[in-house]
Amino acid sequence: MAATRVLALLVLSIFQFLPMVGDEQDDGKHERVQQRVEQLSLEMTRLLQDHEWSSLDWGALVFAALQQWQFWAIAGVPVLLFRLCWWLRKRSQRPEISHEEECSSSSTELEEEACEGGDSDEEGRLVRDYAKRIQLSVKSMAYRRQVVEELASDLLTVLQGRLSNSFFLALQPAIGVGSAFEGWSPAGHDAVYHLLVPVKPPRGHTFHLELGAAGEMPAKNCVRVELECTCTRDQGMENVLCFLHQREEGLGRNQVLSFLGILCTGSYLDIEKTARWFQKLVRSAWREMPQSRLYTMKVLPSSRSCKLQLTNASGRSLFIEMMFGVQRGDSDIFLSSQTAEAAFTPSTTWAETYDVAEAKFFRHVARQAPRDTSHLQCLQLCAGSLVGTGFSSDVLKTVVMHLLNTIPPSSWRRREFLMRLQDIMWYLHGCLEEKCLHHFFFGNENMPEDIVLPAAFQVAEPINLFQCLLQDPAAHAKALRDFEEVQGRLTRLVFCGD
Repeated sequence: MAATRVLALLVLSIFQFLPMVGDEQDDGKHERVQQRVEQLSLEMTRLLQDHEWSSLDWGALVFAALQQWQFWAIAGVPVLLFRLCWWLRKRSQRPEISHEEECSSSSTELEEEACEGGDSDEEGRLVRDYAKRIQLSVKSMAYRRQVVEELASDLLTVLQGRLSNSFFLALQPAIGVGSAFEGWSPAGHDAVYHLLVPVKPPRGHTFHLELGAAGEMPAKNCVRVELECTCTRDQGMENVLCFLHQREEGLGRNQVLSFLGILCTGSYLDIEKTARWFQKLVRSAWREMPQSRLYTMKVLPSSRSCKLQLTNASGRSLFIEMMFGVQRGDSDIFLSSQTAEAAFTPSTTWAETYDVAEAKFFRHVARQAPRDTSHLQCLQLCAGSLVGTGFSSDVLKTVVMHLLNTIPPSSWRRREFLMRLQDIMWYLHGCLEEKCLHHFFFGNENMPEDIVLPAAFQVAEPINLFQCLLQDPAAHAKALRDFEEVQGRLTRLVFCGD
């Protein structure tokens, strides 16, 4: 073990000088290299003191060489130049390098830097142990997902029965969205289970979507409510009440005023009014639910959704958030009541959400992936390393979706776990360097056929999610620092277990 650690330190001490070649513009690198070699020298000193060596003269020689960092810098440059020329010549002869070979090499480097020289068997054990812990969390989430889906189905069945003869919103079956329903979550057991409840207009009304520019922040999407003609003049049938042409009828006028007055502001569907209306319905319907005998239900404060806390007899709680969505045509894109923006958002403004399309994409991947696929473990592990940084889990998920769309499913097996982790870090770092991360659903020509997008998405120019980094050098510098922090956490977590 100690010999392996010394060898690793020797190799790393040489490779620390690689960035110096062809990069004379960065004067600070020379100082950082010296500091790094001095650190490696101290580590070598400790190893030589702690362990007995069969050849003390050889150990002293190595130690003395490491102490003289100037010697390594001067003597190493010709060797590195020769090595670089040889590599370039070989690369010109073999233009295509195996993706697996590159990843394998990078994983080895990551392992050497992460822990102070644990052997491969120990590292493999740590990775397997962590994968098992994640798998337990995934199984727990799967069970809770089933509970949430059954509860939502029963709840909406009760509400649909109550609203069947009314002229209020038509509630559609709930769709599970977000990380907990995709099979991963940075929160693990404490995940919030998000459900999107599509709503359709009542009879005699129609929705017209007024859409803002793609990717516009803050969102400026609105749902305008209009009356539509429901007159029927088919032979043998009496005319059915039409709100548009018979608004003076007492019944029709009262129904129109009821819907527009309770759920709309002017001619626009109001999110906050809709949320209060739905929360009131849930409170009154709970006692009809079979789950009411198993859980105590509490409606939590929320102005744009319905948040529920279910607590069982043992005191364990389950958190559910039900959002409202208006579908864009027949696509998997919705306007959602919930916005991620911290700034004030008008109650008639809806955000465009891609949650349903993302959930379908992960189901598509699951159908093609091998049984021991590790893409969800990669996501959960990386997401847990983002805490306290400027990166959101949405950014990470976008990176992983791009990789899942390019790397074959067979290459995401558990044995490639470390290589895929390195791929994720490489991809994110490259996007940060270029200050560009493309939105997954705009202008992506490699989209699975079972995901239905509006025609405008397919011909749209890609949207840069890192546009803010182009405009703010300070934000870009902070993002690079955050990346170093995330990578450091990730390597320590995987290889050192902390």
